[in-house]
Amino acid sequence: MKTRSPRAPVAGLMWMRPSEGDVRLRHTCEQSDRLARYGWLRHDGLHFGAQEIRDAGLRLQTEFVKRPGGRHGGDWSWPAGRHLSGGGRMAGTPPAFISLLFYVATDGQGTLQPLVVEKNRMSSLTGTTEELGDFTVTFQQPTSEIGTTPLYASYNYLQAKAEGLHRLSDVVKASLSPRFVYAPPGAPKRRYFGVDAYRGPPDGVEPRSQLLVHQVTVAVPCRLEVLFESGSVADRAGRLAGEVLAQELARHRGAFEERFERTFGLARKGFSAQEQDFAKAAFSNMLGGMGYFYGHSLVQAPHSDRPQPYLEGPLFTAVPSRSFFPRGFLWDEGFHQLLLSRWDPALTREVLAHWFDLMNAEGWIPREQILGEEARTKVPAEFVVQHSTAGNPPTFFLVLQQLLSQGATDVPYLRRLYPRLQSWYDWYNRTQAGPVPYAFRWRGQDQDTQLFLNPKTLTSGLDDYPRASHPSPDERHLDLRCWMALASDVMARVAAHLGEPAGDYQHMAEALADNQLLEQHHWAEALGTFADYGNHTQAVLLERERFQPPPPGQPLPTPRLLRVVRKPPKLQFVGGALGYVSLFPLLLQLLRPESPRLGALLADMRSEQQLWTPFGLRSLSRSSPFYLKHNTEHDPPYWRGPIWININYLAVRALHHYGRLEGPFREAAAALYRELRANLIGNVFRQYQESGYLWEQYHDGTGKGQGCYPFTGWSALVLLMMAEEY
Repeated sequence: MKTRSPRAPVAGLMWMRPSEGDVRLRHTCEQSDRLARYGWLRHDGLHFGAQEIRDAGLRLQTEFVKRPGGRHGGDWSWPAGRHLSGGGRMAGTPPAFISLLFYVATDGQGTLQPLVVEKNRMSSLTGTTEELGDFTVTFQQPTSEIGTTPLYASYNYLQAKAEGLHRLSDVVKASLSPRFVYAPPGAPKRRYFGVDAYRGPPDGVEPRSQLLVHQVTVAVPCRLEVLFESGSVADRAGRLAGEVLAQELARHRGAFEERFERTFGLARKGFSAQEQDFAKAAFSNMLGGMGYFYGHSLVQAPHSDRPQPYLEGPLFTAVPSRSFFPRGFLWDEGFHQLLLSRWDPALTREVLAHWFDLMNAEGWIPREQILGEEARTKVPAEFVVQHSTAGNPPTFFLVLQQLLSQGATDVPYLRRLYPRLQSWYDWYNRTQAGPVPYAFRWRGQDQDTQLFLNPKTLTSGLDDYPRASHPSPDERHLDLRCWMALASDVMARVAAHLGEPAGDYQHMAEALADNQLLEQHHWAEALGTFADYGNHTQAVLLERERFQPPPPGQPLPTPRLLRVVRKPPKLQFVGGALGYVSLFPLLLQLLRPESPRLGALLADMRSEQQLWTPFGLRSLSRSSPFYLKHNTEHDPPYWRGPIWININYLAVRALHHYGRLEGPFREAAAALYRELRANLIGNVFRQYQESGYLWEQYHDGTGKGQGCYPFTGWSALVLLMMAEEY
């Protein structure tokens, strides 16, 4: 729990099961912990949330309720704790007792002090920060599950300093001692690890965070309540505790259920209670996983010798994955907001404003936002530096298109946003232009072709999707051209809405949507599909290096896998790459409903040898020489076969569109729509039931989730398919 401010105080929870040896402290979301399940089950984005965590026989439920009031936001309360027996995904020995560690920490400003400490129990603390003024946090004694009977517990507390919020886990681990004994009446005595003393950060390290930890070691099942009370609330009707808290939770839970059905209508559409619970969890995880970040990126500009700190600023954004990608990604966020804007358009407008406020003077927005020390600890060093020549798919235009269709944008907001939109749009036209008019080319491709089977194009968002084998200025990228057609159309609509000149945008939109020009630049007759164009050969493979025997006594170097080119490249359409990129004229609805190319793409989509599976559309045709191929020795296939939900959402959306337009392919599109939608919903739901998670991608042969988890970023778009909201 934290406020949306640069140096916010943070309240959180850690927990430990009893252990004789190593300490298994749970705190941040780590995929390596291999929890059976965790995530928000309900979250309204403002006043209420309910989360469940399953950890080897332990079921921990946390909830929060916020009650506005005073001058600093009001109060909140946080009940936590519950235990159920093992079985199924709960496999594991149920613990006899558990240690829950509730903490409050500052981040560079403000003060914290224990208020009441008795026999090693810190029952409350007081604090002051710029944003929150004076406040008190009270730790209620543990009770039975229903909150009526007090329970025996052992207590520990810690007062320490840390060099930052990213080191809180380290500080707590360093302070633990096994010397404490849990001895409830009539039960055997058991040793446990408790917070004891912390020597402080290493010499020369300036502590920035004050940390207070309240540790409760107690038998399960149990219930604990933590109360945050603002000092500026003068007319508090009653404390958010006990029965009052239970009533508030019930009221907000009921309001969430009503609003969810009113917004998405899943019960009306006949979905089962289990399917509705799954959809609510998918949505709530995206909404509850939103974060407020503050800091600066490291940026490499063409005119600089080395990376420089970017402007410092805040970002309020959803994230793809709490465990693996807990930061903002530009093209992901457009897909996230397609879902969240259905729930709260004002929230989406605020998120877009944050992203556009991180634009530089040239109109560039960093595609990956790694703001602050805490975010940086989760990113490999080679991905930290952002390059100011590199773009990302401008998916915010999808969001603006939807907001305009919803009537969810007012003129004052659009007028403030419009200059930034113009700069962003101009940046793409200026820096990502192709070799001929109305063509576009992604910059930022891998240049060391010797090490890759096919150079990656991370900037496209499709990473290792096969492009031209030898990057060159002559390249034309189909997907970027289609994104720019969408962007031009939305810019024309925004300009007209504001009474600004829209002619140039309208002209560009019409040119990029011209099917004849599109075919001239990207239809490969010999391949029977749309394709990229560039300096390309398919006669490439990876082979192990061969060395001459070294002199006696010297070791043989470790041979690498290097690319071997059997046939020189030439300028041509990129063969062997039928897949998601080929579909973009359909995905972004640029094809006329009578176009024969639409029929060809529909056939490729439904072909099991090409893209069709019972679980969704695979990213690359099975007939491609790159299908499921490693790009390097240690670089497994990513966009070379697996099923991705964001592109499948665009496909379902487009099929719904073409299935409602008069034309020779209307019935085929409508039939494909029904079948593809059912396959996607069924598989994502089934994998959630079996594994406890939504996944980054899905295996095209088995449908099983793979990649990182939980991935309740764009995989949560399955909810919009269920609701048929396009």
